[in-house]
Amino acid sequence: MKKRLLAPAIALTLLFSASSVSLSAPASAQEIYATHGDIPVAVAQSYIGKVRYHLGTRDPQHLIFDCSSFTQFVFKQALGINIPWGSSEQTKFGIPVNTKAGLSIGDLVMFSVNTPGHINHVGIYIGNGQFISNMPGSGVAISSLNSGYWSSRFITGRHY
Repeated sequence: MKKRLLAPAIALTLLFSASSVSLSAPASAQEIYATHGDIPVAVAQSYIGKVRYHLGTRDPQHLIFDCSSFTQFVFKQALGINIPWGSSEQTKFGIPVNTKAGLSIGDLVMFSVNTPGHINHVGIYIGNGQFISNMPGSGVAISSLNSGYWSSRFITGRHY
C-alpha cells in the first residue's frame, strides 16, 4: 500500500515544483535601467575629483573625458549599456523625457550651451533638481537644473 502511494506523491511533488519555476528571458537594458537608475548616479559620483575634462577626448585609462564620453563610460561601467559618444548622438536613442518634471534618477539630461537649440552638453539626473556632468574647469560636478546657468538651457532628457 505504501509503495502504491509513494509513486503518485513523488510525481505530484515534481509536477507542482516544476510549475512554480518560471523561465524568463534575460532582462533588457531598459528593464535593468528602469529599476537601477541610482547605479549610474553612484558610479558618476565616485569620479568627482578624479576625472579631467578635455573636449573630444575619451581616455578611460587616464580618466580624461568630455561630457558625453563620461556619460558613455558611466553607463558602461554601471549597467553594461553601450550608449553612443556625442551629446547629440545620445539624444537619438532612449525614451524622450521632454520636461524636467518627467525626469527620473539616472536619466540623461541634454543642454544647449553655445548654439540655441543645438544639444552640446549632457549629464546624468541625480534627483532633487540636480544633475552630475563632466565640465571644463571643474571636471565632474553636481549642478542645479532649476537655477543658475543651466535652468534655461535644458532641452530634453533620455531614459535608456
